[in-house]
Amino acid sequence: MEPAALEECDDTCKGSELEPESMALILPERETTDKMAEMFKALGDPTRVRLIYALSQRELCVHDLSTILDMGQSAVSHQLRYLRNLRIVKRRKEGKTVYYSLNDAHVEQIFLQTHEHIRHE
Repeated sequence: MEPAALEECDDTCKGSELEPESMALILPERETTDKMAEMFKALGDPTRVRLIYALSQRELCVHDLSTILDMGQSAVSHQLRYLRNLRIVKRRKEGKTVYYSLNDAHVEQIFLQTHEHIRHE
């Protein structure tokens, strides 16, 4: 196996027309990039991806999700709590039953665009 090539500019490179200092000014704040990374981390778990996919289809309770995913209710609840803390899913209580759905259209679009990108390959 060949060693990985280093990604460096050659000696003649003068850089782009943008100054690094001005480029740094347009980057999102660290707090924003941290939150974005946490969102992608949440999508990095296959169980959570399956859970989000199910919720992209319709609102479901923990019992439904545990049946669909073939997991225990406590494990599903744990994943839902994680996703709720990141504002990826929300809950609605009806009597003693709690129903979960995706938090908003942004979450659904991120998920659907990612799914479409994978299918496109």
